[in-house]
Amino acid sequence: MGEKRYAGLDYFRLISALLIVSIHTFPLLSISPEANFFLTHVLARVAVPFFLMTTGFFLVLGKTTLNGFIKKTALLYGAAILLYLPVNIYTGAIKQQFSPAGIFKGLVFEGTFYHLWYLPASILGVIIVCGLYSKLKPRVVLGVTMLLYLLALLGDSYYGISEQFAFLNRFYNVLFIFFDHTRNGLLMTPVFIALGGAIAAAGRQYSNKICLTGLSVAAVLLLAEGSFLNRQGMQRHDSMYIMLLPVMFFLFHLLLNCRGKAEKKLRTLSMLIYIVHPMCIIVVRGFAKAVNLTELLIDNSMLHFIAVLSISILCSVIVMTFLEKKDRGRKADRAWVEIDLEGLENNIGQFRKILPESCGIMAVVKANAYGHGDVEISRELNNMGVNAFAVATVKEGIRLRKNGIRGEILILGYTLPDEVSLLKQYDLTQTVVDLSYARMLNSRNKKIKVHVKIDTGMHRLGESFDNMDNLTGIFQCGNLLIRGTFSHLSAADSLAPEDVKFTHFQIERFYKTLDRLKEAGFNPGKIHLQSSYGVLNYPYLKCDYARTGIAMYGVLSSREHETRVPVLLQPVLSMKARVILTKEIGENERIGYGHQCISGKKTRLAVISVGYADGIPSNLSCGKGQVIINGRKAGIVGRICMDQLMVDVTDIPGTRQGDIATLIGHDGNEFISAESVAAQAGTLTNELLSRLGVRVPRNIINNRTNAAKSRVPLNLKNTLSSWKFSIKSS
Repeated sequence: MGEKRYAGLDYFRLISALLIVSIHTFPLLSISPEANFFLTHVLARVAVPFFLMTTGFFLVLGKTTLNGFIKKTALLYGAAILLYLPVNIYTGAIKQQFSPAGIFKGLVFEGTFYHLWYLPASILGVIIVCGLYSKLKPRVVLGVTMLLYLLALLGDSYYGISEQFAFLNRFYNVLFIFFDHTRNGLLMTPVFIALGGAIAAAGRQYSNKICLTGLSVAAVLLLAEGSFLNRQGMQRHDSMYIMLLPVMFFLFHLLLNCRGKAEKKLRTLSMLIYIVHPMCIIVVRGFAKAVNLTELLIDNSMLHFIAVLSISILCSVIVMTFLEKKDRGRKADRAWVEIDLEGLENNIGQFRKILPESCGIMAVVKANAYGHGDVEISRELNNMGVNAFAVATVKEGIRLRKNGIRGEILILGYTLPDEVSLLKQYDLTQTVVDLSYARMLNSRNKKIKVHVKIDTGMHRLGESFDNMDNLTGIFQCGNLLIRGTFSHLSAADSLAPEDVKFTHFQIERFYKTLDRLKEAGFNPGKIHLQSSYGVLNYPYLKCDYARTGIAMYGVLSSREHETRVPVLLQPVLSMKARVILTKEIGENERIGYGHQCISGKKTRLAVISVGYADGIPSNLSCGKGQVIINGRKAGIVGRICMDQLMVDVTDIPGTRQGDIATLIGHDGNEFISAESVAAQAGTLTNELLSRLGVRVPRNIINNRTNAAKSRVPLNLKNTLSSWKFSIKSS
């Protein structure tokens, strides 16, 4: 949400909050009633639709989940209800609504205070739109929500038309028994949520010229529409207009084109101003009457607006400061992982440069995205246009679906027979590991999406390439919707002559098997053969997908590995922990479990709040591993414990409790790579990262500052220009 391409949305959130304050304070009324009408009754009506569109936009992008949005909005609504409860008691409004029907109407449609209608309306609107999306195509959803909006218009700005027709008049008379306005979550909000979602799904970018031209024309027509309806006396209320739709379409696209640094503070501030400003109106008016300043602070509409806005901002800043302090307290983790989304974006861009234009990326996000956070990484990849994912288990696939990840999700491993129904339920694609497994899937009498795996020499999963009877048997299973066919190169990470030769054999076997299947009349679907090393060493292969795994996260499996393709990768993950205490020990003191380390001199130790339960390999003990503190490296001493480790900071004066120790990543001019840590631990980078503990939180950052430092060129043996072998030459 803090990405530069969404800065315009964040800034306009604040503008929208100010427009809503103007709607309730009429700033131009004492200056020009006509100007005030155009500002507060027409132009300012873009505010609520804008908020609704951002909700739909980020829901479709996966930045917000349905459950998360409902939970947060409901909590905010509950807090707002409590805030305005004393006012409702004082005014007697609570007595008027104190019946089952009144409570339901107030909570669901009207809000418990005049501005709070938006919160339940946004929840109801989101539920309606998501429900429609689950049954209908996006264009149909937009059409249905537009029909609901038409009903809302005829009960609002165009109510004069409804009064002219008996059947419409009766319809709205019945409707207004259940709610006072058609400006609610049932009729008004769905179309703007759907419109925001449609913009996100389309992913289309219009030039500023087109956006400004379209917005200008639509805005003029909106003002004309509002003026006409007002003069004709048609409006029951004035919350919505026909021309709001094109105005919001072009305005939203224009805001998406606005780049710049955006802050979460803008989102929080705008939300708080929206919630508290009616209370500030009460305070200003009460104060003005108490000190006999009614003429200055109430009758003067502009000063009234300024006073209310100033107090609203002040109160919001105070609340925001309190929330930030509370949030900082929650985030003071003992250890954490930082995920740099800029690094991920860089790496995807690097792969796209290498791969043929027709080859898409299938992101491998199994094992919690190699320890990086599967949901967080997959959401960002969706935003980058990656719509194919590979996981190891059906549970990993379900987790992605439940968190709103779009596109194909391929289960690379075995799904138990009892779990096969989940494949259909969550729209997952299953790997067929052999003929007997295909027959089991086929016997379920459900259409199941699958990819067929061919064993070309790794001898793990897959039906053997030379067993055409079994392969054709798989393709003949009527209940299997074969969407793809693939294999795995077992030695693509090595450039040793014998491994290159074997890889060529695998490639040849794969493509010849595909040709034989096609000759037999079978469609193999999308084909994929390359993993990360397959791309970096054999990018010329013609495939529909490349399964990018470890290298997508900016690292290689081993620092010793060489690749043929020159590419700059940026590590996505850093790992850090806190210094929880320091202490001095004397000469010849035994340190840690088993007394495996003895101080040779007076030593200053720092205890770091991370251990092998967090994924730090225990064989980095006793000087084999290092951390960075205050820009300098410190060696690990003693045996690594489950929850802590100790380092020698004798040569790092000033180290104290609360300092940050970097186990993987940058600190100042020093850098510890995941590959080097894995090498010191005697393992692969894949294993090191995948084992990082789930109790260590993943914090998302956008770190352009360190981007240049972190881009680490792969070891290059040759470049593409000197690469002259091909499948035929093998």
